Amino acid sequence: MKRFRYLLSLVLVAVTLLAAHLLGLQFGGNFHAVVPGEAYRSGQPSAEDLTRWTYSHGIRSVINLRGTHVGTPWYDAEIAASEKLGLQHFDFAMSARKELSAQDAERLIGMLRDAPKPVLIHCMSGADRTGLAAALYLAQSGHDEDRAEAQISIRYGHLSIPYTAAWPMDQTWEKLEAMFGYES
Repeated sequence: MKRFRYLLSLVLVAVTLLAAHLLGLQFGGNFHAVVPGEAYRSGQPSAEDLTRWTYSHGIRSVINLRGTHVGTPWYDAEIAASEKLGLQHFDFAMSARKELSAQDAERLIGMLRDAPKPVLIHCMSGADRTGLAAALYLAQSGHDEDRAEAQISIRYGHLSIPYTAAWPMDQTWEKLEAMFGYES
């Protein structure tokens, strides 16, 4: 019985630490450098976030992975802030619940490659869609597989658990790895 309580205590501590990590990411904007001075990733930025990151990191463009949503407060604020700051803004609609087709992946890779740098890549939470986009950015830039794949991880809030809502991001990555010469 003592062993069971001990194991249960360890599990509860681990779950508590994981929850604290995930909450910390969300409350902190989940902002991280993909390649310092070149590409950054985040959850949905506020106008204040965009302003702060533009001045502190020199952001010149934004790639919104949530798609165009004219008339919604978050989108309209993002567009207004981007215009005010002189940022180029790109919309790319994708869902964490659906695999990205090879054709859409190529379109996203082109956008990531051609956007003025430094670029900010974001979705709602900065974990799943942004993780895949950041991995694609690193892969198309010639970085090694481990570094690219690490973008789709718990470090940024992505849970790689089969059959969960965001599992299609993992499946997409596995299907696209060969495009970059990586082993699947």
